[in-house]
Amino acid sequence: MIYKVYYHENVHQVPVRENTKSLYVEAETEKAVRDQLRDRQIMIEFIQKLEGEHLEYEQASQDFQVEQV
Repeated sequence: MIYKVYYHENVHQVPVRENTKSLYVEAETEKAVRDQLRDRQIMIEFIQKLEGEHLEYEQASQDFQVEQV
């Protein structure tokens, strides 16, 4: 499954929506995504499972690139 992770690069700052970034990760579960990203210095705001038409929409974006973690 593919998950979209919304995150902030600065873990010591209050989250601001305008500074939210995202990345795509392939994993079996949301917990596996968190485990894979544990070593990175990022503050995860939300993890969203992508499937069906939503996944197709995201794949059509030029920014869609699944990270290998």
